[in-house]
Amino acid sequence: MAAGRVALGLTALAWPAVPARPWVGASADDLAARVFGRALGARDLALGLGALAALQGPGAEPGSAAAWVAAGALSDALDVAASVASWRDLPRVTRWLVAASAGGAALTGAAAALTSRASSRSA
Repeated sequence: MAAGRVALGLTALAWPAVPARPWVGASADDLAARVFGRALGARDLALGLGALAALQGPGAEPGSAAAWVAAGALSDALDVAASVASWRDLPRVTRWLVAASAGGAALTGAAAALTSRASSRSA
């Protein structure tokens, strides 16, 4: 998940309209959408790199990685909330894909964080 988050973050920083288009439609090419797309890309890049560093760095601690993964899950859940708040204004077909993708990432991240925390406590 962390590597995928890094890839998404880098993509959004370089080409913000690519991940934004399914979310907001044709307005992904607007300046405001590009700025926010890059900001979200920076967020995902930082969360992904933090999780990777916590998992693979010297003295890697599962509890630290769990915190990074949980932060990513929270950001994904809040992306779902933002989508729901603007539901009627989002493109009809892709809003479902974005909500399902972000919701799935939030659930997977939450499960991974809980699993990682449980295994670090039992170790």
